[in-house]
Amino acid sequence: MEKIKVIIVDDHDLFRSGVRLNLELAHPDIEVVGEANSGGAFFQLLETVDAVDMVLLDVIFKDGSNISGIDIARRLKAERPEIKILAISAEDASSIIAEMLEIGVEGFIHKSNCTVHTPAEAIHSIMQGLEYYGRDIAAIISRIFLSKTKTEKNAPEFTAQEKQLIEYCHEGLPAKLIADRMGIALKTVEWYKGKIFARYGFHSTTEMVRYALKNGIIRV
Repeated sequence: MEKIKVIIVDDHDLFRSGVRLNLELAHPDIEVVGEANSGGAFFQLLETVDAVDMVLLDVIFKDGSNISGIDIARRLKAERPEIKILAISAEDASSIIAEMLEIGVEGFIHKSNCTVHTPAEAIHSIMQGLEYYGRDIAAIISRIFLSKTKTEKNAPEFTAQEKQLIEYCHEGLPAKLIADRMGIALKTVEWYKGKIFARYGFHSTTEMVRYALKNGIIRV
């Protein structure tokens, strides 16, 4: 079994150690290949490891470092776009989340609302080709998108996975069959629908499908 190779970047030693211990003990398919407490240390480490699939990245460093998690994410996406980024932060300001989304991170979770299972759940979802946001972060993302729609008149964009999910919903397929066809877990289907609902303000599957048909996102 090929392991998912992860680097943890956070300036709190206890947090890094706790996440690493949980991942390595409870999830044999995940391997932590290194840790770093700053941007400089991370990029030095990156030159020494053979392969990295994902970086668990703190957004704000409290040690006065001139390199923030946002700077790291921007540089990493420019130089190593194949590496996925899961942002983990104690900050939940809309401006920070919006900037990380613009950079293209694959996930964002809030430290205060994490359980011991959240990092691994996020890692697995992202490696399946999905995005992952905690419920509190999803609510903030929803407000960001709603704010943008007030000033932008462009048609909304959906990812290929989102379009596929909506098409299956339009066909009336049950969630279990959708999960099988998309090759993802049942709970991931429900989480994915919830993310779409939050982003666009939908309240039901019917509303989501009707909107997609009306705007040409899917066709009959």
